[in-house]
Amino acid sequence: MRIRQQKQIGMFLAESFGGDRGGALFARQEEILQEIIRNTQNRSKNQRKTLVQTILPRIALYKAMQESLPEAETHAQMRRYMLERVAAQKHAEMMRMEAIPGFYALYSRIFLRVVRSSDLWESEQEHGTDGFSVTMKKCLWHTACVENGCAELCRLFCDVDDVTYGGLCKLGFARTKTLGYGADCCDFRFCRK
Repeated sequence: MRIRQQKQIGMFLAESFGGDRGGALFARQEEILQEIIRNTQNRSKNQRKTLVQTILPRIALYKAMQESLPEAETHAQMRRYMLERVAAQKHAEMMRMEAIPGFYALYSRIFLRVVRSSDLWESEQEHGTDGFSVTMKKCLWHTACVENGCAELCRLFCDVDDVTYGGLCKLGFARTKTLGYGADCCDFRFCRK
């Protein structure tokens, strides 16, 4: 299975650390990724796809950097990758989607339908005419970080949401707590602007 994140991760490492060191880190990241994938058991097809394509490559990147960089540098580099690469790309996609006529109505229906029907989360939802909320009681991103011994990394996944949904013209976003930051849930609140 081709893992799309790997190209972005390889480019980030080469740009950040140069060809030789970046290449060595990328090779180690790929080894760790394959090991984590092999050790991932008892997951649905949907969960496994999300783990392999989205979550586990970033966990493997974190673990590879932990092996060869000081803790503060590992955190700084992961934060830079997650916010400047991952979150910036997702924010740009959201901004393009906002150009669609009826964006808020479409997005709210799709978001809530995906959350209701997916086994990536355990959640409760509420929907009104000018806003909707989702309270995540369990999240695959958080579970994967905990299971792979890097619960602290989940905070960066949470921070990606803040950038992704921050500063949009038609969709407001707020959240007061997340599983990644040690709370009992993630309380997503969206509103029509």
